[in-house]
Amino acid sequence: MIVLGTGGTIAGRAASARDNIGYTAGQVGVTELLEGIEAPPGAAVQTEQVAQVDSKDMSFPIWRRLAERCAHWLAEPDVAGLVITHGTDTLEETAFFLQSVLAPAKPVVVTCAMRPATALTPDGPQNVRDAMAVALSPEARGVTVVCAGQVHSAFDVQKIHTYRIDAFSSGDAGPVAYVEEGVLRALRPWPFSPPDPARQAFERMARAARWPRVEILLSHAEAGGGVIRALVAQRAAGDEDAVQGLVLAATGNGTLHEALEAAALQAQGAGIMVVRATRCMQGRILPTPGAALRDAGGLTPVKARIALILELMASGVGTS
Repeated sequence: MIVLGTGGTIAGRAASARDNIGYTAGQVGVTELLEGIEAPPGAAVQTEQVAQVDSKDMSFPIWRRLAERCAHWLAEPDVAGLVITHGTDTLEETAFFLQSVLAPAKPVVVTCAMRPATALTPDGPQNVRDAMAVALSPEARGVTVVCAGQVHSAFDVQKIHTYRIDAFSSGDAGPVAYVEEGVLRALRPWPFSPPDPARQAFERMARAARWPRVEILLSHAEAGGGVIRALVAQRAAGDEDAVQGLVLAATGNGTLHEALEAAALQAQGAGIMVVRATRCMQGRILPTPGAALRDAGGLTPVKARIALILELMASGVGTS
């Protein structure tokens, strides 16, 4: 089993053991992080530091590096599965990205902590131990997130709380499984993606000189279209950093303020790809006949952004 470190709160340090919020993330190396955590019986553990960042600062270069290292280790026949230690802020994005470009038959388990490593009662060690149990399970597959004893699919997981140690949920889909004293209790199928589209997405991602720029905008009361019009103007001016795609975090079942919708239609007419995703924490957008702007179905805005980036890569937009 391989444990890949990327930083985050789980690797954070604070000046006092009483301080659970005034810490600096990404300070403890992954090898040190695993000290004192007993691996499951018969498991050999190897560590690798891929990055050391606060996950709020996650970037495309780190995602590319992480995907490449995952692919490398997954190809090794004696590696049963991978564990990735990660910050909580963008964890759901990284998990969805990895599922989209790897579609792994072996388990890739992303885990985290809401308290730093220096806390009086850190939650990281138990999460890592639970993640190891999932990574070594013969029934597990795909990219999952393990936190507070729950196993979440990369497709459904969201961070829903700012402070509690059970900060993640899969909404009305529910968790894939629970980890109970190192034993998995499965509830529903493990995440699965067709391997060929993922392989093609991985190859495009690996060779892209740059990634398409996709921004997220929120629909709300009194929302206007000024930001979108400015982005359209930037594109018309030939700016190399102009957006290629927009995700609109819509209200309810994909509805948009009329001013925002009018500007979005203008952007779509100017060649910018526009997708609607609901800002609701649960549920999915049900298709509306005759809708002028397509929807992201069950994807959250941040995951719809990743899906749109990969779609634009497939068409060669914004990659050179």
